[in-house]
Amino acid sequence: MVQQIALRPAQPEDFAFCQRTYFEPMRATIEELGLDEARHLANFANRWQVEQVRIVMMCGQVIGWLQTASTDDSLFLAQLFIDTRFQRQGIGSRLVRILIEEAAHEHKAVTLGVVKTNPARRLYERLGFSVTHEDQYKFYMRRQPDRTPARAPSFLR
Repeated sequence: MVQQIALRPAQPEDFAFCQRTYFEPMRATIEELGLDEARHLANFANRWQVEQVRIVMMCGQVIGWLQTASTDDSLFLAQLFIDTRFQRQGIGSRLVRILIEEAAHEHKAVTLGVVKTNPARRLYERLGFSVTHEDQYKFYMRRQPDRTPARAPSFLR
């Protein structure tokens, strides 16, 4: 049975959950890349913008979060994290599809950056994203909007 996923706007008190679900899986990457963890922690606090964050709910339970920012031609997926207990259940795929629908409704592409060692890159490629460029740590990807007329996202119908 597929569980219903809901998104709600974040509140300032969601910061601790978001920080924990970010750093648990990222700690190994931070160490692997030789990054300064204290600096990374401070940068996280600066980048986390409550008005851009939505909390992922399933069966009334907080299970993850995502942060997006809209530009003139795209919806930028800045962060997407699911609590480790709920990973590998297709939730990330469903969330990215929701974002693709939201962006298509506004005739926008979806863009993101993914750490080079993150296996999520394969998920993004399966969903139609292509690498546009890269830097030392990340691949930057874009998915053009579908050419068919945009409909309201399924969760709005």
